[in-house]
Amino acid sequence: MKKISILSLHLGYGGIEKAVVNLANSLANDYNVEIACSYKLFDEPGFKLKPNIKVKYLMGSMKPNRDEIRDALKSFNVIKLIKELSYAIKVLHFRKKTMVDYLKQSNSDIIISTRDIFNEWLGKYGKCSKKIGWEHNHHHGNKKYANKIIKSVKKLDYLVLVSKDLCNYYSNRVNGCKCVYIPNTIDEIPTNKSKLNNKKLISVGRLSPEKGYMDLLKVFNKLHSIDSKYTLDIIGDGILMDDMKEYIKNNNLSKCVYLHGFKSKEFIEEKLLDSSIYLMCSYTESFGIVLIEAMSFGVPCIAFDSAEGACEVIENCQNGFLISDRNIDAMIDKIIYLTDNKSIREKMGNLAAKSVEKYTGEVVSKQWFSIIEKSDDNG
Repeated sequence: MKKISILSLHLGYGGIEKAVVNLANSLANDYNVEIACSYKLFDEPGFKLKPNIKVKYLMGSMKPNRDEIRDALKSFNVIKLIKELSYAIKVLHFRKKTMVDYLKQSNSDIIISTRDIFNEWLGKYGKCSKKIGWEHNHHHGNKKYANKIIKSVKKLDYLVLVSKDLCNYYSNRVNGCKCVYIPNTIDEIPTNKSKLNNKKLISVGRLSPEKGYMDLLKVFNKLHSIDSKYTLDIIGDGILMDDMKEYIKNNNLSKCVYLHGFKSKEFIEEKLLDSSIYLMCSYTESFGIVLIEAMSFGVPCIAFDSAEGACEVIENCQNGFLISDRNIDAMIDKIIYLTDNKSIREKMGNLAAKSVEKYTGEVVSKQWFSIIEKSDDNG
């Protein structure tokens, strides 16, 4: 049985981490799968792994200290800042050393990298028969970032892209490394679907600036002034949490906007089943995995089209709506339109559920098998 290693920064809560777990689970029946993580952020992975998957944490208790550095800056504590910066340099040094050592000693047949820096180390130090880069982030017009990815995969055999748009972009720019489009997967298609019979809105994700959650609150605030019966559940955590709490308090939204923080898969599924519309306000999104999860419950989605991944998942006016120019009023209009038209809402929900069938692990894993089992001639 072939051995496959997946290189991951950590196995906490996030889109990349969920994709890593989903891929590992889908491959584990046919291959010996190991995940090599730089950091151990939690006692257990954020998402459930099959028991036969081995996880190696390379750095023990060492982990990033961004929060501590930020606190030192805010408090103008120079001594603490110097201490934290010194520790951060040490962490980065050991992150490289431990991953390079792992690559040099690995007996894996195939190694899959999930970060540009891992791509470089895999290309230089990996001794496996097949080296695969796996890019999850959209460059969003940032040529500096795109060029970093292009440079990092020069010595790899494949670069897997999670969207057709990204695959087309890098295929015209990467030399020597074959670009392949393989979307991310959904855990499973649930048997239960939302009844879509309320005014409950939902959004799930990391509370960071690029996810547009402050804009989402502005959308809801204006919507709520039109109809106070709407509620909004936001599931996730991140650096914007305090700012969002303050906005909610200042705009008297505490009884209709609920910040749940990180929650289990079961909790998220329960909330999706009890919601009627999913909202995404991301500025950029390489692949809308949270969208297909919502769609799997028959929940129609509305997203700003600045989230590139949303444009690939949502068929405008079919299984959801795409809003141009980050137009808050246009998003509000679509929310009200769906709420007021039950038959259209249900039709969209049915089409949404149908459209995610191509993202199941069973379907997508076959695309991974095709490059894993392909003869080592790079194409």
